[in-house]
Amino acid sequence: MVQNGAYNRVQTSMANLQPHVAKMMGLIPESGSGGAWNLSWVVAPPLFEAHDDGSGWAAAHHAFTRPYDEDVALIGTDPGKVRCYRYDLVLNGFEIAGGSIRLHDPDVQAQVFSTLGIGEEERERLFGFLLKALSYGAPPHGGIALGMDRIIMNMAETDSIRDVVAFPKTQKGTCLLTDCPDPVSDEQLEDVHIRAVIPKR
Repeated sequence: MVQNGAYNRVQTSMANLQPHVAKMMGLIPESGSGGAWNLSWVVAPPLFEAHDDGSGWAAAHHAFTRPYDEDVALIGTDPGKVRCYRYDLVLNGFEIAGGSIRLHDPDVQAQVFSTLGIGEEERERLFGFLLKALSYGAPPHGGIALGMDRIIMNMAETDSIRDVVAFPKTQKGTCLLTDCPDPVSDEQLEDVHIRAVIPKR
């Protein structure tokens, strides 16, 4: 029997290995569309994932995604089988859009928090405002966000998103246009009540 932690690592490793092998075999192009635009929807992923050490559960995406109605009863008994209303649109192996339906039932939201190990007192301290707002009768709501830069990257037949982003950051997180990050003055830090501690080298 494979433990959940090991299972999750295998799944992640295989997800990264698949496109590598597909490129080696010529099944998908090294970059761009290769003249083909293949779209697919990824739906009904798990709401929870087990900690590697088997000590409990974490939200696979975030704790505010609506579970399938028929899976709500499993939240407290078999969290690993709970599916949720999250979805991604994939183009040629690249995620170009993603979204979810949000959890609008305060009772179910409280069950999700409990499964994540968030007790009643902590739940009230961290998310009391949300549970109270939901108790007034929030309607079902959700949405989707498009990654236009990823779509354009495929259209431009390039394998780096930095080729199509207007002001790309380098791999070190610096900006060639503005020379950021850049030191700020003590006055600027005081305005936002931040103290900088520079480590000694």
